[in-house]
Amino acid sequence: MGVPGSFPGPAGRPDAPVLDREEVDRALARLGAEYEAIETSLLALQDHAGRRLLEGAGVTGRTKERWAEAERSITVLWALFDAYTAALESARELRARRRWPSPEDLAELTELLHGDGVTVPEADAACGDAPGNPAPSGERFSLEGLVERMNGLYARSLDVIVAADAVWSTLPARIDLLSAELQRTRSLAHSVGVRPGEHPAGDVLERITDELVRLRAEVIADPLAYWVSSSTGSSAPGGGRPDTGRYDRAARALEDIRREVAAVLDVRQDAERRLMQLRDVLSRADRTLTEARQARGEVLAKIAASEVPAVSGPSTALHEQLAAAADYRRRAQWHRLSPLLESLEERAEDELLRARESLTAVTAPLAMRAELRGRLDAYRAKLARHGLAEDPLLTERYDVGRRMLWSAPCDLRAAEQAVWRYQQAAAEALAVQREGGEDS
Repeated sequence: MGVPGSFPGPAGRPDAPVLDREEVDRALARLGAEYEAIETSLLALQDHAGRRLLEGAGVTGRTKERWAEAERSITVLWALFDAYTAALESARELRARRRWPSPEDLAELTELLHGDGVTVPEADAACGDAPGNPAPSGERFSLEGLVERMNGLYARSLDVIVAADAVWSTLPARIDLLSAELQRTRSLAHSVGVRPGEHPAGDVLERITDELVRLRAEVIADPLAYWVSSSTGSSAPGGGRPDTGRYDRAARALEDIRREVAAVLDVRQDAERRLMQLRDVLSRADRTLTEARQARGEVLAKIAASEVPAVSGPSTALHEQLAAAADYRRRAQWHRLSPLLESLEERAEDELLRARESLTAVTAPLAMRAELRGRLDAYRAKLARHGLAEDPLLTERYDVGRRMLWSAPCDLRAAEQAVWRYQQAAAEALAVQREGGEDS
C-alpha cells in the first residue's frame, strides 16, 4: 500500500558535546523532515485497506490474537508519536526564544535533542517493546530511542495488516473462480449422468464443493492461518506468501474430474460410431473363426499325420458386453458407457488378432502343401525348358511327388521328402547337361 517499513531516527549521539547554534538549526530541520515522514507513515497505516478490513471483520484464531496485539501496538504508537511531537515542539519553542541562543539555551537544546528527555506516560509504557516484556512506568527515552520503539511497534502492526490483506486479496478471489468452474463442471457432469451416488466422480465433485465452502469461510475468518512467513528471515513487514496448499489440491482434483467429464462428453458424441466399429470388428473376428473352423475340417480331411490346433468359438463375454454398451447408450448412461467402450475396443482388436492367428495356424498345413506343389511344378517347368522333362528318372520322381501332393489325405512329411528327391535329381541332371555342353 506504499507504507514504509520503518521511521528514520534522529541524527547524533546521546553523549555528543553541546551543540552550537548552526548544529541546533540543522538538527531541528532534520527532525522536522523526520516528523513529516513518521506522520505520513502513521496516517498511511491508519488508512490501510487491510486495517479497515480487520477492524470490521469478526476474525478468529491466530488472526484474532495477532490483531488484538496489533491494535494495542497501534494505540501505543500514536501515544509515542504524540510524545515525540511534544518534544520536538518544545525544542522548537526554546530555539525560537532568541535569535542568538545563550549557552544555557544551547545546553538545554542539546539535552532535548540527544538526551533522554522524553517521558512516556505509564499507560503507554505498559505495552513495552514486545508482548510480555513491559517497559517500566514513566520510562524516559531519547528521540532516537523513541523512534526505535515506534519502529518495532510499527513493523509488527504492519506485518499483521499486510499479511492478512495479502491472504484476503488472493485466496477468496481464486476460490470464487474455482467455485464458478466447479459449477460449470457439475452442470456438464449431471448432463452425462455423473452424479453423486451414481458415479465416483460425482462424489468427488461434492467433496470438492464442500472443501471450497469450508476453505473460503476459514480464510475469511482467520487469514493469518493461511500465511507462510518468508523462509529467508527477512524482517520486512509482510515477508511471506499466502498458503495455497488446500486450494491447489482442490484445483488439481477438479481438473482431473473435468478431464473425465470431457471424455464422457466425447463418448456421447461418438457413441454410435464407436459401437458400429465394435460390431464390425467382432463380426470380422467371428467370420475369421468360422473360416478357421471350416479350414480345420478341410485340413483334417486332406492332410495326414499333421497336428491341427483346435479353434475356439466366438467370445460370448464380448458379445454380452457389446449388448450392455448398446443398452447404456439407449438409456443415456454415458458415464458407464465411457469406460466400457474403451475396454471393449481394446479387447475386440485382441479378439480379431486371435482369430487371425488361429486361422493362420490351422491353415499352415494347406499352405505348406500349396508351397510344395508350386515348387514341384516350378522344377518340372525348368526341366522342360532344358529338354529334360522326359527323363525317366525325373518323370518317375515327379509322378511320386505329384501323387502324394494331389491325393487325400496327404502325408506332408513324405511329400516333402519326395519333392526334395525330385529337386536333387533335377539339379544333378542340369549339372550333367551343363558339363556336356562345355565338353562339346
